[in-house]
Amino acid sequence: MRIKKVFNNNVILTEDGNLEEMVVMGRGLAFQKKVGDEIDETKIEKTFVIHSKNVFDKLSELLKEIPFDHLELSNDIIELAKRELGYQLNETVYLSLTDHIHFALTRIQEGLIVKNALLWEVKKFYKDEYRVAKQAVQMIEDRTGIQLPDDESASIALHLFNARHDSAGMEQTMEMTKIVNDIITIVKYHFGITFDEDSMNYSRFITHLRYFAYRMQRGELSREDEDSLFDQVSKQYSEAYQCTIKVQTYLQLSYNVQMTKDEMVYFMIHIHRVSSREKKA
Repeated sequence: MRIKKVFNNNVILTEDGNLEEMVVMGRGLAFQKKVGDEIDETKIEKTFVIHSKNVFDKLSELLKEIPFDHLELSNDIIELAKRELGYQLNETVYLSLTDHIHFALTRIQEGLIVKNALLWEVKKFYKDEYRVAKQAVQMIEDRTGIQLPDDESASIALHLFNARHDSAGMEQTMEMTKIVNDIITIVKYHFGITFDEDSMNYSRFITHLRYFAYRMQRGELSREDEDSLFDQVSKQYSEAYQCTIKVQTYLQLSYNVQMTKDEMVYFMIHIHRVSSREKKA
């Protein structure tokens, strides 16, 4: 095996016996080496293949900037996720997760804590990904001594969820977009408001709707009914409750989907957030 490209002292590009390019990792693998030199295969610790040229080009740039330890951590977390979650991950995760972990560790060392606005939703709706992400955060602490906040577990979980290889096809994607747009329209006209599409509340709401539509298509909506919380929220946010009933009617008539009270609670909270600070049209 010969070196085709040197990313840093620990990561190089080479090719296998079938002439397929692959990224090879190992401490000191490329130290004092240049393109065309033979690789000391005893130093190889990990290899992976990136088929997408776009992903590969972006990863190539990233590999010039990040420490070997961060790349190794990301790769090991991805392998953990593949084992634990039981589904394939799109290779874009090598780019997105590696970049996120590097940035998260850098931010923590600089004393910058970033809150994840979707923490409670991730813990509720993406339990498997969140469980793996908690293991990932523990792995990071074990190796670096840096303890990441729970918000980072949620962020890692979202990266894993977004990298599901069995992502929706074009027809499903179009339907999911229609569901989101229709619900936005219901809320808009119920309150007579114009949304600030740059606001955090709007961004949160859109994200929630996308994940809701995705889970709805897969038949993964919550089956729990929390009467006490539903009663409390529906009374406290009565206008949002009335709007949520309209959304429920739309889903029932269009898709024969009945939200549980648990799902409706999240809708009420989001609708209240996104509508309470907007100007009346």
